[in-house]
Amino acid sequence: MNWQGFYAVLIGVNRHSTGIGRIWLSVLFIFRIMVLVVAAESVWGDEKTGFTCNTQQPGCNSVCYDQFFPISHVRLWSLQLIMVSTPALLVAMHVAHKHHVDKKLFRLKQLSGQSVGEKDIEHLARRKVHITGSLWWTYVISVIFRVIFEAAFLYIFYLIYPGFRMIRLVKCDAPPCPNTVDCFVSRPTEKTIFTIFMLVVSGVCVLLNIAEAGYLIFKACLRQFQKDEPRPGKSTFYGHA
Repeated sequence: MNWQGFYAVLIGVNRHSTGIGRIWLSVLFIFRIMVLVVAAESVWGDEKTGFTCNTQQPGCNSVCYDQFFPISHVRLWSLQLIMVSTPALLVAMHVAHKHHVDKKLFRLKQLSGQSVGEKDIEHLARRKVHITGSLWWTYVISVIFRVIFEAAFLYIFYLIYPGFRMIRLVKCDAPPCPNTVDCFVSRPTEKTIFTIFMLVVSGVCVLLNIAEAGYLIFKACLRQFQKDEPRPGKSTFYGHA
């Protein structure tokens, strides 16, 4: 997969994210995607060829490998990263739509004779959009989906590989194996270390997403409180901020 292109798509979201969101994006690419591309893919490069069984029966190796490793760790992590990152695209699409609407309003002002320069339009496209109103809802929903996807993949990973440890020896009696055969996994310790590392980083991302959701809700409540607080010199019955 072209992770550089994927990063280029998501980097636009970084401009409109909270501080916690920018930390999450950094953790996602530095400690997950970079590790996956640079190290994990090479560690799991021999997962199929290095899986050997003490039998010469044709097809036995493949059947036993499929039984104990129904999906590759690397492919499962890649799918997880795609699913976890996709909700962030909702924010990018929302911001792009808002910029498009604002540009159309500027163009209408130009047609009506109001003074609106091209530099103003360019500045409008580059400005940071504050996370308020409908964008706040889009952002919060995207963060909630991130947490759901992370938790779902952690649970799926636990169901497929209980204990999160790479086993050294498996015993297989699936046809066409002639009897119960011993199969050996290549570099189990190294793969266990990478597995635990990726799962810990995934847990850190879950905590960051929960913290970001809490921060967004806190800021929204604070804005609402400031809005409802009466201004000095105005009646509490008539005036609101």
